[in-house]
Formats: sequence, C-alpha cells, structure tokens
Amino acid sequence: MRLPVKVISLFLPLISTILAHDDVYSVKYTTENFSQEIGKKNHFVMFYAPWCGHCQKFAPKWEQLAEMLNEDESNNIKIAKVDCTTDSDVCSEQDITGYPTLKFYKVGEPEGVRFRGTRDLPSITTFINEQLREGDDLPTEELKEPQAVGGLMELNEDNFEKHVSKGKHFIKFYAPWCGHCQKLAPTWEQLAKTLEFETDVTIGKVDCTQHRTICNNFEVKGYPTLLWIENGAKVDKYQGERSHNDLKQYVNKMLGSQKTETKEEPQSSGSQLPSGEITEEVFKVSIQSGVAFVKFYAPWCGHCKRLSSTWDNLRDKFSGNNGVKILKVDCTLEANKQLCNDEEVEGFPSLFLYKEGEKISEYSGSRSLEDLYDFVSKHSIHDEL
Repeated sequence: MRLPVKVISLFLPLISTILAHDDVYSVKYTTENFSQEIGKKNHFVMFYAPWCGHCQKFAPKWEQLAEMLNEDESNNIKIAKVDCTTDSDVCSEQDITGYPTLKFYKVGEPEGVRFRGTRDLPSITTFINEQLREGDDLPTEELKEPQAVGGLMELNEDNFEKHVSKGKHFIKFYAPWCGHCQKLAPTWEQLAKTLEFETDVTIGKVDCTQHRTICNNFEVKGYPTLLWIENGAKVDKYQGERSHNDLKQYVNKMLGSQKTETKEEPQSSGSQLPSGEITEEVFKVSIQSGVAFVKFYAPWCGHCKRLSSTWDNLRDKFSGNNGVKILKVDCTLEANKQLCNDEEVEGFPSLFLYKEGEKISEYSGSRSLEDLYDFVSKHSIHDEL
C-alpha cells in the first residue's frame, strides 16, 4: 500500500534524524555552502532522499568510502552528500532527477560528471581514479633524455621505454596533486641520492598526469604506485612502509635475488609475487590447495595501510608452511575489478579465508598479528605449524 505524500512528509524529520546518526565520515552540504565548498577541492557527492530505499541501502557503502578518503586531509578529494528533501534548490540546479545520484566535481568546476556504473566500491574507486587523472593540466617540461638530478631520473613518454628496457629500475608513478605523493617526495629523493652511484639499479619517477600512456600500460590506478621493473617488465609492486630505511631494504632485497617474475602461465602451486600480491589471472590456482588467507584492499585506504606491515609479518610467520598462503589483491586495478565483485568485496580491507579453493570464512576480529595468526592456525590443514 502506498502512503499519501502528506503522511510521508510527517515522517521525514524522523527518517532524517535516524539517517543522520550514520553521518560520521561524509560531509553534508546545504544550499548555503554547497557552491562554496566544491570550489575548494575535488568532490564526489551523493544526492539523496531519506525515504529512498536505494539510498538507505547504499548509505553504509558511502560512509565507508568517506571514512577511507575523508580521514586524510591531504587527499585532494572529499566525499559529501546533499539531502534533496531539505535542500531542493541545490538538487534542482544540479539537474537531479532520481535518487541516489552520484556526481564528481573537479575543483573549481560547477558542473559535475555523473557516475553511471554499478554502485560497488571497486567500480566507484576506479571512477574516482579516472576523474582525478583527467582533471589535471599542470605544465611540465618535456625531457628528451633522462636527466638524473641527485640520482633521480625524471622519465616521460619520450625516454621511458628505452630507459627501462634494460636493467633494474625502481619507479615512482605519481600525481603532483596527490597528498601522499607530496609526503613521499623528499624520501624518494633521499633514496635516489643514497643509490646515486649504485650501478645495478636506477631510481626514477613518472608524472601520470602528463604521461598517462605509460601509467596505463603499467596498470597504475592509484598514487603513488612504486614498481620494480626489470628489462622493461613489471616484476613487483612495493606495498611496504615508505620510510627511507624500508625502501632501501627493499631495493637491497630485490638486488640480492636473481629470480625475476615473468608473465608465463602460473604453475600448479600458484604464482605470486614476492610480496604475496596476486591478480585475477592466478587467483583460482593460488587458492586451490591448502589454506589461503586473502586480503582484498585499496592502496589509498587508511585501514589497509595500517594493516600492511602486519600482513607482511603474518606472511613471514607462515613462510615455512607450504599448506598456508598469505595473499593480497588490489581491488583498484582494472584487472582485478571483476574478481573483487565476484568475491563480494564490499569494503576495504576484506579478509577472506579459503580452504581447498572454497571460501569458508570472513575474518572480522582484531587485526593484531597474534589474533590473525591464531585465526589462520585454527583453519590450517596441519594441527601444528
């Protein structure tokens, strides 16, 4: 039975109050401040109505996205919302005809770009990355030959392919507006300076807002992305801490190993990079035997970053047990988007445990090393590890 509009209107204040309790992370704009606020930085805005069933169902995901992006003020994007039942003038100006409507506003531009994909986090984060990359027109000087300044190579579309075609290279893919990139910049320069006279590796950087073809070819979906490249091919994606010492130790580890990953078909035991990173291509074969504990994550997610070192330590604790694999999947990569949808990843990080290829549990407890270790141990094929 449909309620009369007059009756529904009586309940709107109550519904709005209930939904307001969930406004922990997203920012709510009104007619008075909407235009002013979206002029300050990039925005992704949900236009909604409190009585809308689709809005109510989607609200937790929107808050999850807001928690991941709004908690770090250095991010050049803010997640916000507008209640079209109380601020109808804004919604009318923005041509909102249905709920929820999601629109991305590039800084300084009054017209937004409507999101038309499926409302899941992998699709939404891919859309955000695409919009942020397309929104930058910062000038740069085109260099015909790599110029090493303090040991750091500035690479572009004219010299990148030739430069990385031989030897080993540790490359930072970045965007000038990215807060995390700005924080990393002095450390990256220090690393390059430290290794300036190391003949076995070069330290470089690529501005993805100016050289998108390079970044697309290497499936760069977030910033900064740090890749280890050998003879023109990506070997590993660095996921550890970004201190000078951690980065230097990683370089030493990669130089000390004579093994390099190739793009050959995975072996029956499962193919994975040294960091435990896997893709959709090898996912099934990687989890088909024994116990596999998989972290589905996004590089920009604050909770994922805090878990990163613990996850590496967990993998180290099980390194001598062939029956247990500690793996991770980057859901922001286009190559993994369908996998994350198929595995029903609804937030980051999502920790799923697989046994003999079948998902048997989702971990939702404490993320301390001890608790994670105990959880995996209880599900291990062997009683003693």
